[in-house]
Amino acid sequence: MRDLRTGRVGVVLGMNAGRVSLRPAGGGAPWSARHVDVRAAEPMEELRARVAEVNAWGR
Repeated sequence: MRDLRTGRVGVVLGMNAGRVSLRPAGGGAPWSARHVDVRAAEPMEELRARVAEVNAWGR
């Protein structure tokens, strides 16, 4: 998912009270966004996030 407010792409961890919890695809600190500020990532955005995750596993 893409956080429209920050421009970051993340994996959804959960939703609660109108907020979505996300974490970076490659790991890292999670963050929270309002559900109205989140949309499905474009295919290229999703690919970049998946590549980042695979690269993080290789480190």
